[in-house]
Amino acid sequence: MTQTNTRCGFVAVLGAPNAGKSTLVNALAGSKVSIVTPKVQTTRMPVRGVAMEGRSQIVFVDTPGIFKPRRRLDRAMVKSAWAGAHDADAILLLVDAPAEAAEPGGLAARDTRSIVEGLAKAQRKAALVLNKIDAVSRQELLPLTARLGNEELFEKVFMISALKGDHVKDVREWCAERIPFGPWLYPEDQAADIPSRLLAAEVTREKLYLRLHDELPYAATVETELWTEKKDGSVRIDQTIYVERDSQKPIVLGKAGRAIKAIGEASRRDLEEMFGRRVHLFVFVKVRENWAEQREFYGSMGLEYPEE
Repeated sequence: MTQTNTRCGFVAVLGAPNAGKSTLVNALAGSKVSIVTPKVQTTRMPVRGVAMEGRSQIVFVDTPGIFKPRRRLDRAMVKSAWAGAHDADAILLLVDAPAEAAEPGGLAARDTRSIVEGLAKAQRKAALVLNKIDAVSRQELLPLTARLGNEELFEKVFMISALKGDHVKDVREWCAERIPFGPWLYPEDQAADIPSRLLAAEVTREKLYLRLHDELPYAATVETELWTEKKDGSVRIDQTIYVERDSQKPIVLGKAGRAIKAIGEASRRDLEEMFGRRVHLFVFVKVRENWAEQREFYGSMGLEYPEE
């Protein structure tokens, strides 16, 4: 597609951890392209969701939450998020409205303030998107909007529910007008730009967190080790869940292997729906101490390894 009346560009979705960025990108793209769990900092790398709005093809970049980094992995995630913002044609700053209203001086609010400061320092405009408004009273929402609104920084303010889809189309339409004219980068029916092996690993990590989020710390990751195309059109996927300590392995396995079996079955169902074909999924658990400090894991996650 090369017509000059088409538009194509990148929109970075920034926000504090757990603001709902992945849920919003999935809603904007119209299909699941990024994993969602109750755990904060679930998104570890930029994930691109592709959406069509009229003659505009919008590539939404779901970035890791921006927060004060403590570990090497934290630093890589935050750096990746700011890189996504730097390269974007437009920026959405997503705010968890209930959390901001309930605790204006809380951790989420402080993380949001640091993002606002970072955008101002970089002299980047953005749209302010207040999320989860169905969980906030109008009496709380109006002063919140006034407090966060910054005419010099924010070009537009949206009030949405990403989970319910309320007013998401308004956000997509605004983005469609902000991106430059140019040819589309992807086929019209493509919803995501993420390698299949990486997407498969992310889906299994989502199921891992959903099943064990109260028991398993963040010291776990998933890698797709083998991807084997079968003659009947199906695919065999071999994955490894890496944990940091021997004591974590029985948690992932569960009694008589029930936990890992449930995780694998849930992941396989999602992958078959996403790929539109039969998937043979085999998931194993291995202990690898301090995997988050080892360079080779960062490339597999699409992150740059941060030096000390």
